[in-house]
Amino acid sequence: MGLVILSSSLTFSSSLPPHSSCHSFLSSGAPPRCRLISLRRLRPSAPGSSICRLGNFTSKCSITNIDIDFEHVATEDEVSEDLPRLPSLPSGCTIPYIHIAPDILDSKPLLAMEETHVKSLFKTLPVLSEGEQETLAATPAHPAALYALYASCLVGNLVEQLWNFAWPAAVAILHPSLLPVAVVGFFTKLSIFIGAPIVGKLMDNFPRVPAYLTLNFVQTAAQLLSAAMIIYALTTTHRITTSAVLLQAWFIVLVVAGAVERLAGLALGVSMERDWVVLLAGTNRPVALAQANAMLSRIDLLCEIAGASVFGILLSKHNPVTCLKFACCLMICALPVLVILGQLVNRLSSGVLNCSRYPSDESDRARPPLDAGKIVKNGMDAIRQGWTEYKHQPVLPASIAYVLLYFNIALAPGAIMTALLMHHGINPSIIGGFSGLCSIMGFAATFISATLVKKLGILKAGAAGLIFQALLLTAAVVMYWTGSLSRQTPLFIFLSLIVLSRLGHMSYDVVGTQIFQTGIPAAKANLIGTTEVSIASLAEFVMLGVAIIANDVSHFGFLAMLSVSSVAGAAWMFCQWLANPTEEHRKLFAFDAQT
Repeated sequence: MGLVILSSSLTFSSSLPPHSSCHSFLSSGAPPRCRLISLRRLRPSAPGSSICRLGNFTSKCSITNIDIDFEHVATEDEVSEDLPRLPSLPSGCTIPYIHIAPDILDSKPLLAMEETHVKSLFKTLPVLSEGEQETLAATPAHPAALYALYASCLVGNLVEQLWNFAWPAAVAILHPSLLPVAVVGFFTKLSIFIGAPIVGKLMDNFPRVPAYLTLNFVQTAAQLLSAAMIIYALTTTHRITTSAVLLQAWFIVLVVAGAVERLAGLALGVSMERDWVVLLAGTNRPVALAQANAMLSRIDLLCEIAGASVFGILLSKHNPVTCLKFACCLMICALPVLVILGQLVNRLSSGVLNCSRYPSDESDRARPPLDAGKIVKNGMDAIRQGWTEYKHQPVLPASIAYVLLYFNIALAPGAIMTALLMHHGINPSIIGGFSGLCSIMGFAATFISATLVKKLGILKAGAAGLIFQALLLTAAVVMYWTGSLSRQTPLFIFLSLIVLSRLGHMSYDVVGTQIFQTGIPAAKANLIGTTEVSIASLAEFVMLGVAIIANDVSHFGFLAMLSVSSVAGAAWMFCQWLANPTEEHRKLFAFDAQT
């Protein structure tokens, strides 16, 4: 709409009577004493529209001669039929002659020029071809930083996986019962169940890199303290009763240090897998994110293979104290490397890890100041909030299926299986080889899962992995009950079935990671992720509690039955969710053409 420049000599006053009026600008006969310098282009208004009243002009004003050309001007009589009459100017004001040239006020050329400019902008916007879009989706946002992240995970996971194999093997040497290993695992899972939501809340409220460095220092210190306690026990403690072991000071310190180590380890894992990798690969680059997830899984499995195999070979050739000292040297050397790599990741990503997890308008509300005097209250609030957010996540059934897999503590490589095989007199190198083969199957699953996703879709690929694992573990339990593990052939068939079942387990693990990344917002990734780990630890906590009660090796079959039942339940729940999708489920996984 065109504008005419008006002078500022127009003044308003309330001294006029409320009923004093001024005729329309189109009316004639009023003596002018107003100077009017700004007018909008006048057009006849639609019937029923309102016209503002100009009733409070002072009489001491004048109007200069202005030319106005109208395409159509309604007379006063025409206007009065549809619109209320404007108040008249005072008797001292007249409007002589007004003319506004159409080439000045006509808004059509201006609007047409703006429209042409906007259209030209849309015409110049680049449109990627389908091939270019696929290439972009497969290209990480920060490839150099992503490689540095891989290196950091390689070093950290190697030490962690070696220690995860070392401590149960060393404790099993101290005492032939499953009880000491089960007690350490029991309190470790209890600490994770209670502390994981609190740690996740703290991580969501602190900068990423400083939190990463702090957790690495804490984890390394806890590992060194645990190793020192086991070395002390191996050099000073002789064969004692089970109850006496549990009351030893070194054992209590070992339990506490083990709980802190696992809590720091899971916090680092959640931060790397649910937060850092998403930022570095790109939130809107699904192929690159899937490839990064697969690479992290392969690194973890390769470290598990190397850690279990190396320590198993060392334990078969050297005494346990020497092996634990080697592990301590590895921990000390790895810490500065982890610190340097963490800083390198942030630098190569141009500081993307320093960005806020929340929108700017929500940052103050989402990050309330922490009150050190209310640690208990803040902790309980964090746990409550974590559980609330977990229950309302859109991929809850997939997460519950993931948690159910953690009830399987007997038919998987871990502390209970290591203690069982050590009790049967299996060579430590064979035990290490068993753990290594399980990891190799998991490594192969990262490639197989990609093929399954292409052929079945991401959700059906997850269901296939769960069903495959449940079938093979059922066969392993049948072999355990029908054969005797004291004989070589039944033992190796039993172990082989468990090894093959890891294909299905890791296939779902890879697929499930991307399901969670798709369904959980970045601002809640740490909180929901650590809460999920907390609930998974509750599952292991319950099973280890059962193992403490049934600590005799002869009760292993009962633990195996509970384990296979939980895996079958996970497969059933996921398939039910897949068969009855919700609207939110369809929107989240619209890219999955097979769903």
